[in-house]
Amino acid sequence: MFSYRHAFHAGNHADVLKHVVLIHSMQYLQEKDAAVMFVDTHAGAGIYSLRDGYAAISQECQGGIDRLWASPEFDEPDFKSYREAISHFNPKGALDAYPGSPFIMSHLLRPQDRLRLFELHPSDTGILETNIASLGKRSQIDIRQQDGFVFLKSLLPPPSRRGLILMDPSYELKSDYRAVEASVREALDRFATGTYLIWYPVLQRSESNQLVKRLRALSKEFERPWLRAELRIAHLVGERRLQASGVWVINPVWTLAPFLERTLPILQRVLGEDAGATFDLETSSPA
Repeated sequence: MFSYRHAFHAGNHADVLKHVVLIHSMQYLQEKDAAVMFVDTHAGAGIYSLRDGYAAISQECQGGIDRLWASPEFDEPDFKSYREAISHFNPKGALDAYPGSPFIMSHLLRPQDRLRLFELHPSDTGILETNIASLGKRSQIDIRQQDGFVFLKSLLPPPSRRGLILMDPSYELKSDYRAVEASVREALDRFATGTYLIWYPVLQRSESNQLVKRLRALSKEFERPWLRAELRIAHLVGERRLQASGVWVINPVWTLAPFLERTLPILQRVLGEDAGATFDLETSSPA
């Protein structure tokens, strides 16, 4: 269960989609002065080198952040906060490192906000502790070497009753698909008004297809608004590498749908590798 390392996939097209949604959602919630609790249930190591180590072996970033970084369309105002977050961790100007969700969330924290990170992998937990210690915000951040699926409910509801939960497991284990559903259900029981951002791979397997159906049913059961966004960069025969991914957002901020209507076409153009590149956006409250 500890063979997965996100460093192999850092900065790929799935990270790009996940992080543009994450940043937009965080910043909307921060428009009010009240504190927000942010949670990452599968935090990883926090930040990753793109030019050596695991990322250099896989080179997945070349089809993701490398391509977007070099595109003039990355200068569009909608990407400003994303570009600034990445630039912050690349002070020399060259794109050498990619901040994972914990570093992006840490970068955006206000003094009143709190960040809770779960990571079960023993090696990555130690690396995450060291990396987070370098940020100067350690008093606002809690790191736990625990199963985020199981222990998320212990944090809910947050004292401020305002929170965003990011759930992005590897799905390396088939059981992760069911664990997502069970964990979200428990979380909604305790904190129905929280914003839940669930990342998932789009694969030709029953578990992947069923997850979206179950999240749709769960959102309807709890009578919560939802949004689904998927980005496909290629449509090749077979699945030797990830070609598409999506995010399911429960209680999405109201500006997220129009934001994605503007940005998903750009991501399709810039990151698309063949004629099969496409995107899909669906909400529970269509315009």
